[in-house]
Amino acid sequence: MSRARHKGFTLIELLIVIGIIAFLASIILVAVDPRKRFAQARDARRWSEVNSILNAVLKYAADNDGDLPAGIDAVPGTAQILGTASSGCNVGCAVAGTTTAACADIEPSIVETYIVQIPIDPKGNDGTYTYDSTRTGYYINKTAEDRITVGACNPELASSIFVQR
Repeated sequence: MSRARHKGFTLIELLIVIGIIAFLASIILVAVDPRKRFAQARDARRWSEVNSILNAVLKYAADNDGDLPAGIDAVPGTAQILGTASSGCNVGCAVAGTTTAACADIEPSIVETYIVQIPIDPKGNDGTYTYDSTRTGYYINKTAEDRITVGACNPELASSIFVQR
C-alpha cells in the first residue's frame, strides 16, 4: 500500500512567516520616514503645551475676577509672544490675523500656582532660532469677542496649532 504525500505548508509554518513579514513591515514603516515621525511627535507635544498654557491662563483669570496675567493686553488683534526677553522674543513668529506681536512675560503670574513652567517649543535650537525661556515659541492673543487664543509660532506639519476659548 502506498500513501500519496501531499506537498504544502502547515498552519504553524504559515503563521510564523506572516508574523515575520508583519514585524519587518512595521520596522520599515518607521525607518522609511523618521523625520516625519519626529515632526508629528513634536507637533503633538505643541498641541498639549498650547492646551496647558491656555488652561493656566484661564485658571488665573477665574481666580482674579476675570483679569488676565500682566503682560497680556486687552487690545483685540494684537498678539503677545511668550518669553522673558523685553525684545526679540517675537523674531520669526508671525501670528495670523494680528497687526503687532510684542513680548509678554506671564511667568511671574502663572508659574508655580497654575503651571509648573512656561513650555518651550520642542524644536529647541532649529538652526535658525533658539527656543528657551526668553523665546518660547508660543503666543497668546485676546480676540475682539474676548476669547483667548494660545498657539504655537512654528508648527512643522500642521498648518497652524492653536486653541481658543
